[in-house]
Amino acid sequence: MIFIRSLVFITLFSPLFTWAGDKQPELPDHAVGEILDKFHHAAAEADGKTYFSLFHPEGVFIGTDAGERWTVTEFQGYAQPYFDQGKGWTYQPTSRHISISSDKQFAWFDELLWNDKYGQCRGSGTLVKTESGWRLMQYHLTFPIPNELAKEITEKIKAHTENK
Repeated sequence: MIFIRSLVFITLFSPLFTWAGDKQPELPDHAVGEILDKFHHAAAEADGKTYFSLFHPEGVFIGTDAGERWTVTEFQGYAQPYFDQGKGWTYQPTSRHISISSDKQFAWFDELLWNDKYGQCRGSGTLVKTESGWRLMQYHLTFPIPNELAKEITEKIKAHTENK
């Protein structure tokens, strides 16, 4: 009798449970996080092929300097020689926020990063869903300035800019 009750229970309620080994549906924000992790890993490994493949062909990289706004092709022209020498850069994410559009075709994010040379940095940007997966449309790297230091730092930047 117990066997029959167990069989009836499993038959009636098994669609409500996920069994070990069943593939879970991919969550869009998880997929975006994986792309960003792959992006940072490729940069650290000086893997230009992977790094640039994660950009949409019309993507843009915005660096920390006011003059650093590159198309993917321009940025590849700048960075690939470093990658070819085995020189990459390491930015380790310490926190990340991802938002997905209601149609699940666009994502935007901001992340805090740690770099041994520069300390805390921030990356932000957008991704678009393509036939081949999520691709970066824009990545923007910045140095967040503590409010207490902002006036001093911005005065230095202003003086530097005026002396050019």
